[in-house]
Amino acid sequence: MCGIIGYAGRREALPILLDGLKRLEYRGYDSAGVAIVGSALQVAKDKGFIADLEAHLPAMHGTTGLAHTRWATHGAPSKVNAHPHTDCTGKIALAHNGIIENYSGLRERLEEQGHVFRTETDTESLVHLIEAHYRGDLEAAVREALQEVRGSYAIAVVHADEPGRVIGARNESPLVVGLAPDETFLASDVPALLKHTDKVVYVMDKEMVVLTPEGAALRDLQGKTVQREPQRITWNLEDAEKGGFEHFMLKEIHETPKAIQETLLGRLANLEVDGFRAEDFGSVKLVACGTSYHAALVGKYIIEEIAKVPASAELASEYRYTQGAADRPLVILLSQSGETADTLGAAREARRRGCKTLAITNVTGSSLARETDKTIYTRAGLEIGVAATKTFVAQLIVLYLIALRMGLDRGTLGYEEAERLKDELRSLPRAALAVLDEEDAIRDLAASYGKEARDAYYLGRHVNYPVAMEGALKLKEISYVHAEAYAAGELKHGPLALITKDTPIIAIAVDDPTYEKMRSNLGEVAARGARILAVGTEGDRELPKYVDDVIPVPRLPWVFSPVPVSVALMLFAYHAARLRGCPIDKPRNLAKSVTVE
Repeated sequence: MCGIIGYAGRREALPILLDGLKRLEYRGYDSAGVAIVGSALQVAKDKGFIADLEAHLPAMHGTTGLAHTRWATHGAPSKVNAHPHTDCTGKIALAHNGIIENYSGLRERLEEQGHVFRTETDTESLVHLIEAHYRGDLEAAVREALQEVRGSYAIAVVHADEPGRVIGARNESPLVVGLAPDETFLASDVPALLKHTDKVVYVMDKEMVVLTPEGAALRDLQGKTVQREPQRITWNLEDAEKGGFEHFMLKEIHETPKAIQETLLGRLANLEVDGFRAEDFGSVKLVACGTSYHAALVGKYIIEEIAKVPASAELASEYRYTQGAADRPLVILLSQSGETADTLGAAREARRRGCKTLAITNVTGSSLARETDKTIYTRAGLEIGVAATKTFVAQLIVLYLIALRMGLDRGTLGYEEAERLKDELRSLPRAALAVLDEEDAIRDLAASYGKEARDAYYLGRHVNYPVAMEGALKLKEISYVHAEAYAAGELKHGPLALITKDTPIIAIAVDDPTYEKMRSNLGEVAARGARILAVGTEGDRELPKYVDDVIPVPRLPWVFSPVPVSVALMLFAYHAARLRGCPIDKPRNLAKSVTVE
């Protein structure tokens, strides 16, 4: 959430900053602003979209600056609360992602010293604190101010009297430096930099960076120089564009087969997933938030079925408030961005409890990779749409690989069975493509079941119950339809009271161990007059007798069915949202990476 872009170079900063902001729009925001250091400090900001800011921008010239998109945490979305914030002198401008936890005490003290506050935000306390420490050296002032701050932050700061310098710092919120000849960039995410460079340095927690046209200097909060080699980004600018698709989300759904292939590449032959040997632990706990939590729930079934290892899944936001298990499970933490604040907190708590930790993430160099003992990258490529799609499926692929490795290590999975399951994994890109080939039919079904719906209920059982949860979440996120998922066997314990002829039901009824029970559950729903759209196994002649419409998915061993089923539900949600005219890539109130708790 929120986006930062900073620039120190030889070119006019404003066009570079605005372009960078637009490439960070997917993170979610409610206001935007820019600060340019030229002959003086110039600041402009506005509530709403970047286009609203651009429409009212004055002439702004200078080769140093920063810009920000805000997602409100303290203070309502408004022009005055938008970043950048300035100090009393009007010479310091600051943009901030995160939360200053002790802002109230800082504000009270600074107001007693005569500082005048204009906003309701926690961030303004920090810019006035830097002002209070400023004695002609912005870097020193920022360092001293941060010694007094508690909370999470990624910041960019400029001073009118120090053109050609941008100061950045981070703690628990992402920040990355881009390096190019005669110019240096700072951003909260790589897409903002791709147009200008593929050479980056990740800023770590409790570190600062000083940007000048000549390069970037990293230091810790005590002023000690930090040496870190730049990394090359393998994504390119084309990866960050829509590639002819109407929305990033649709493009990314269509990239699912490639994401599966890339995640499997080089790992299947020897199951090299760089995890832990199964004899090192007695159980597994999967911890995550949102879509990644649904992947974790699927992972519980995958690991127990294939590896015969006891597994459980828990929300990262709740994990820290539970008692630690005595058996010290392997804790697997899932996060698309690797920057999810609750998941990072859970990783720290797991290590405090003495557990080995394994991260599954899509972003090289992310905070989660540094907070865990080992990391497996999903290789899904850049994902711009706020609603996770291909990254969810890629997480499932990694969980299959982990389960196979565990099963072989424990001797609960024979060699021949492992080879058979590997062959099935190799077939999953084709299975995803087969569902994509049904897109026209799925679009028509979305028009029938989703376009006018106020409520929708998703049903699943066993491994596909969490897939139903993910399908419902997708519909909620991007179409604003109230959608709930239930384990189908729970219908008779209350939810049947909500079912009417006006309630569309989306049911997962593939050929698996719960299939007969699922058909009985659908009979209960049909008796209440509801229309039922089922996702079922291709060639099933019985299922159409129980439902109104079917989306067919390829026949696979049931443990792999979540992959094609997920693609079908993603397409259904996408087309429902499109037909309803919703802003699919930037749904209201949501952000791609939730970096505050």
